Amino acid sequence: MKKIVIAPDSFKGSISAADAANAIAMGIRDALDDVLTVTLPIADGGEGTLDALVPAEARVYVSAFNTRGDPATAEFGRLCDTAVIESASAVGLGTVPEEERSPALSTTKGVGVLIRAALDRGFRRIMLTVGGTGCNDGGAGMLETLGAVFYGRSGRMNGIRACDLADIVRIDISGLDPRLSDTQLTIACDVNNPLVGENGATYVYGPQKGADGEMLRSLEAGMVNYAARLADVARDVSRVPGTGAGGGIPAPLVAIYDARILSGIDAVLDAAGMDTALKGAALVITGEGRIDAQSACGKAISGVAARAAAHGVPVIAIAGQLGSGADAMHGLGIRKMYALTDVAPDADHAKKNAGVLLRAVAARAVTEFFN
Repeated sequence: MKKIVIAPDSFKGSISAADAANAIAMGIRDALDDVLTVTLPIADGGEGTLDALVPAEARVYVSAFNTRGDPATAEFGRLCDTAVIESASAVGLGTVPEEERSPALSTTKGVGVLIRAALDRGFRRIMLTVGGTGCNDGGAGMLETLGAVFYGRSGRMNGIRACDLADIVRIDISGLDPRLSDTQLTIACDVNNPLVGENGATYVYGPQKGADGEMLRSLEAGMVNYAARLADVARDVSRVPGTGAGGGIPAPLVAIYDARILSGIDAVLDAAGMDTALKGAALVITGEGRIDAQSACGKAISGVAARAAAHGVPVIAIAGQLGSGADAMHGLGIRKMYALTDVAPDADHAKKNAGVLLRAVAARAVTEFFN
């Protein structure tokens, strides 16, 4: 019996990763009789990771807080023994209307609520994605929710926000949830920005969250002070690559708990059990909406190809369309690439009928591969 692992990303604006995987599996079974298909829908560790990895029936809904600290419903997912927390579920840029956004007033309190909810449900493995957030508080709101206490010149500070970071004189971490010390924390991150500096969280990502001019300078000054106060009680992570992702969410988790920062796709593949799935596999089929030169730069399918190559398993890729530079993927071990636009009259038709076309192209691909 042939074992085929199916690990596509979503085809953005067309079909989800899970539906794409199912369509490919149906195509394989149309063409082959003696076959075992293993579907592992994936994502690159940014927004959409929860949707790719965790079905609706394995979601846990939590009363949390949005970017501004207003009450909001957020969710995390159960994936075997791992809680998958997408920070953007609580504090995504889109949780507050554009005209009401202010990174100075932002808080990651909602992320702390999600982590605590996962701990309450017995999880001791947490994968946290940090893409797409609207925050710039260095994870301080999250840390406060988990039990840290912040002090300013006038005493205890409550409800910490990004604009308060410059006023911190001391952080007391003795009251942090003790369960965190026994929890494996993995942060999925595809950027290398440090917490502070010209390439840090504030100056690089602050403008897209609504900060400019004086606000940027003020927020950076606060972040520098916060990083120093964090270093007083834990590691100095102000220049550690990746700690500036998500407005600095990884910083306190790395400083205090030595959380691992992994590339988004590697974190996702680990959580999904890719290495186990590849054992005994004859073929991997992956794919995404468009394969081009950027696909080789840490995107989902390049991660799949690298894992498969490590296990000596050949890879075929199916894309909505193939763009300039797609041939670079052959150098990563992808044997052959197919495009839905090759069998559709135009790109719009391919987008609207992706499921049907994926099934047909997958059948053709495995027929050609095994014959």
